[in-house]
This record gives sequence, C-alpha cells and structure tokens, in this order.
Amino acid sequence: MFIGRITGSVVSSQKVETMIGQKLLIVEPLRVNEKDQSDLTPTGRSFIVVDTVGAGQGEVVLCVQGSSARFTPETKTLPIDAAIIGIVDQVHIGPKEIFNSKD
Repeated sequence: MFIGRITGSVVSSQKVETMIGQKLLIVEPLRVNEKDQSDLTPTGRSFIVVDTVGAGQGEVVLCVQGSSARFTPETKTLPIDAAIIGIVDQVHIGPKEIFNSKD
C-alpha cells in the first residue's frame, strides 16, 4: 500500500468493456519527509488508479497495487494493477501528526 495525492484524472473513450464507467485518477505517491519527518512530500512519480471510494482532486488517498488492487468487490473483474481503497484523514509518526485532511 501507499499514500498518494490525487493530481488529475484520465478520460478514455475507447476501452475494454469491463472498464466502462470506471473513474480513473492520477495519483502521485507521497512519502514522509526524510529530513525531519514533519510532513508528506511528493515522490515525483505518477500512477493511474481506479477510484473505488469516490475520492476527488487534491485528496490524499490510500492505494494498493498489483493483485491486491483486484481484491475488492468493485475491482475483482477489472484488468487493473492500482486502486484507491481509502481516503486519508490523518497521518501520525509517533506522537506527531504530520497530515490532517481538515487543515
């Protein structure tokens, strides 16, 4: 699993039938700041993921890759290798909160 921020969306007019109606989003993985663990910083990579939870632009989400992406009822028949499985509310490192969606 990884945490990422939604940076965009993908529209595809031609696709396999099982993908019709699936919301595709671009997610940039985030990591804990290596210097002081004070926040989450972007990695510079991007993934296209299927949204299973109704996430939106700018939200921080929890994603899975590989065969785990097909373990939800919504994705078990889809030809995918990445899916959003949650929207992140908070991230803590030890006693310190480094992300809060309410901020």
